[in-house]
Amino acid sequence: MQVYSIDGITPVVDPTAYVHPTAVLIGDVIIGPGCYVGPNAALRGDFGRLILEEGANVQDTCVLHGFPGTDTVVEKDGHIGHGAVLHGCRIGRNALVGMNAVVMDGAEIGAESIVAACAFVKAAFKCEPRSMLVGSPAKFLREVSDKEIAWKSAGTATYQDLTNRCLTTMEKVEPLTEVEPNRPRMDVGEVKPKYKTEA
Repeated sequence: MQVYSIDGITPVVDPTAYVHPTAVLIGDVIIGPGCYVGPNAALRGDFGRLILEEGANVQDTCVLHGFPGTDTVVEKDGHIGHGAVLHGCRIGRNALVGMNAVVMDGAEIGAESIVAACAFVKAAFKCEPRSMLVGSPAKFLREVSDKEIAWKSAGTATYQDLTNRCLTTMEKVEPLTEVEPNRPRMDVGEVKPKYKTEA
């Protein structure tokens, strides 16, 4: 990981968290136990504080930032999909922010809510727990079902397991020059894409 202090404030990473070597952490960043931060994520705590609570994941190319004096928080078991941007907002416990979604300053996403991929959540937006938010600007569509929460929780558990896999088995290597015979597949259990769970 690429870690930088600024104005005498240094990022904090719990030893049980995994931060990919290409991720960048700057300043007032606090990463809790069992968290996962993916490749090329940028967590810029050079103005506001950034907090990942226990078991949260922030995936590839996500950006977290905020205005001075603000906190950007991903609560316990929060799940931030590839390419999402969080700016000065709070993501509730066990909530999901979909790929390439944007959540702006002062927004509060309720626990166990789902922000759809590519949604744009305006500044100061607030929603109740278990809200399904879609669109640009994001609007409440309906309540999240028990089945959807179970699907989301299974996906988050897979990322929590990925934290352990990365800490114990990931290493930098040179690529092979050809595919070896009987090349194995990753054996990590089965979490189906949402569209396959709806059939």
